[in-house]
Amino acid sequence: MPEIPGSSSARGTSARIEITRDEVAHLANLARIDLSDAELDHLAPQLSVILESVASISGVASEDIPPTSHALPLTNVFREDVVRPSLTPEQALSGAPAVDQQRFSVPRILEED
Repeated sequence: MPEIPGSSSARGTSARIEITRDEVAHLANLARIDLSDAELDHLAPQLSVILESVASISGVASEDIPPTSHALPLTNVFREDVVRPSLTPEQALSGAPAVDQQRFSVPRILEED
């Protein structure tokens, strides 16, 4: 299991993960995000809490528990395709104000170059 920088490698331990202001500034620079000094000071502790949460989940994960995306198994709920009687093209287009080659004809909204 990959380690989060600054975390303890032993499972179940609650090591404090600290992200420094400089690390946040570096990440912001990589992401091309311009952050003020106040934003850097505000985000560093928040990112530390997020990393601690991820580390605590990693500590609970066990080799005998398969990874899942949903708590309950999903099943396909699609029905089989069944051919049913439907409108003919003439019936479907009978109420249209304008028809062109068995299609609804509508006013052009974009000009072609």
